[in-house]
Amino acid sequence: MHADDQVGEGVPAELAVFLRGAVDGRPVKIGASVCDCGGRVFFVLVNESGAERECSGCGGRAFIADSEEYWNEESWEDDEPGAAGCPCGSEEFEAAVAFSLGDEGSVRWVTVGLRCIKDGFCGVFADWKIDYGPTDHLLTMV
Repeated sequence: MHADDQVGEGVPAELAVFLRGAVDGRPVKIGASVCDCGGRVFFVLVNESGAERECSGCGGRAFIADSEEYWNEESWEDDEPGAAGCPCGSEEFEAAVAFSLGDEGSVRWVTVGLRCIKDGFCGVFADWKIDYGPTDHLLTMV
């Protein structure tokens, strides 16, 4: 872990370590995805520039970071979202997001990590660059 990393409450330890290893050397803030109902298990749709999660408990849906801004057919071109799946066949995951931070503390990169609840497999299922500011609002959109 980087000395300036911040790992939020509820992030599975295995997923935090995996995400730290998957991002560049910049400091990161890692947050756990939690539904409004308190659920922490999701079905996730992903493409190269975004992710949307659906709570397996209540069915509530939420976009991760700024995904909603690019979640339309015009933006997808040849990158239509698909369901994230584990090699074991499960599609239910715990989710966390690593926000890579620039020198001034703004978000420069968003990396979505998923941990299969069936076998513990961890993977990066989407990541994209942020090239605008301000970005503080993204840190709450996990």
